Amino acid sequence: MNPSLPAPSAEELAHGEQLTRLLHADIASSGPMPFSRFMERCLYAPGLGYYSAGRTKFGAAGDFVTAPELGSLFAQCVATALMPCLRELGDDADFCELGGGSGAFAEAALLAFAEAGVVPHRYRILEPSADLRQRQRERLQAQLPAALFARCEWLDRPPQEDWHGALFANEVIDALPVTRFVMREGEVFEEHVIADGAGGFSLCDRPADALVSGAVRHAERDLGVGFANGYRSEILPQLPYWMQAILGSLKRGLALFTDYGYPRAEYYLPERVDGTLVCHYRHRAHGDPLHLPGLQDITAFIDFTALAEGGNQAGFAVASYCSQAQLLFATGIADRFEQLSAQVDDLACYRLAQEVKRLTLPGEMGERFQAMLLARDVPPSAVPRTLVDISQGHRL
Repeated sequence: MNPSLPAPSAEELAHGEQLTRLLHADIASSGPMPFSRFMERCLYAPGLGYYSAGRTKFGAAGDFVTAPELGSLFAQCVATALMPCLRELGDDADFCELGGGSGAFAEAALLAFAEAGVVPHRYRILEPSADLRQRQRERLQAQLPAALFARCEWLDRPPQEDWHGALFANEVIDALPVTRFVMREGEVFEEHVIADGAGGFSLCDRPADALVSGAVRHAERDLGVGFANGYRSEILPQLPYWMQAILGSLKRGLALFTDYGYPRAEYYLPERVDGTLVCHYRHRAHGDPLHLPGLQDITAFIDFTALAEGGNQAGFAVASYCSQAQLLFATGIADRFEQLSAQVDDLACYRLAQEVKRLTLPGEMGERFQAMLLARDVPPSAVPRTLVDISQGHRL
C-alpha cells in the first residue's frame, strides 16, 4: 500500500481484489501481460474496471477534475469553435461527444447551441460505460428543456453510417491503453506485468513484437535520432486504427481534441527517461500503475504529432493546433467572463475568475493541455479564422 495515498474503504478493497484475481488468472494462463493489456483491464474490465464500475470519478467527490467540471465556460467556448461548422453543414448536422463524463459538457454545450440558434440534429454521446451513461442521462433529462434532451442519443460504438457535423473529445485519448517500451542495446523491448508471488504485481521487459517495434522506429525516424539505451516511454501503435474507427464515418466536418500532451519532439525529450504515465486517486497524482487495480485512473500524455498523423490517415487535415488557453481566448472566454461577472454577486464572480484561471493559466490547464482541430471536406467558413490564425502546426 502506498502510504502517501488515502486508504480505500473495505468495499473498495474487495472490489479491487476481484479485479486482481481476474488479472492473476489471466497471467497464469497466458504468461506475462503487456502493460497495455493490464491498463485496458484496469480501466475497462466489465463491472470491475475503473470506468466500468460505479464509483464517482469526476469532480470534488472523485479522483480528478476535468475542464467541464469547473463550470460552463469551457463548453461554451468549445461550442463557439464548432458552431460555424454546424451552421455551414445545415440542419441535419450532428454533434458527437466522445466520453461524456458526468454530462456537464453536454449540458452546457447544448444550452450554448440553443442560445445561438445552432442546435445539432442529434447530440450523440459515445459512452461505453453503462454506469456513466445512466448518470449522464439522468443529469441531462433533469437539467435540459425537453426539446433539447430529445436530441440526445447514446452510442456504445462509433457511428457506423456516414454522417456530417462535429466531433469533440476532451481527455479521451489519454485514457487509451498505452504500450510502454524501453530500449536495450539498440533493440526495442515492451513492458509487461507479472504476478509478484505476494498477491500483487511487478514489471518485466520482453522483446517487442513487430507492431510495437515498428511504431518506435517510426518515431525515431521522425525525430532524426535513436532513443538512448534504457530510455523508457509510451507509444500508441493502435492510434491510427482507433482514429480511423472514430473518424472514418465522418465524411464532412470538424473533430476537436483537447488533452494534455506535447508535440513529438517535446514528448520524447532525452531527459524524459521514464515517460509520462501518471495515476490519479482521490485528487492525488502518483506514478504507480500497479497500485489499487480498478480503483485509480491510469493515464499518459499525448503525442500530438501522432494524433495529427492518425487524423491525416483518416482523411483529415490539421486546421489548428494550439494550447488550451489559446483556444479559449480565441473563442471568447474573456468576453464571456466579463458579461457573466457583471450579472452575479461577488462570490459568484470570484468563482468565475477561479474557473478562468484554472482553464487558462500556464501552471494550470492553459499550457499543459493542447487542442487539435481536424477538418475534412468543409469550406473555410466552417473553421473559425481566429483558430486558424493562432495555429502552431509548425511545432508538430
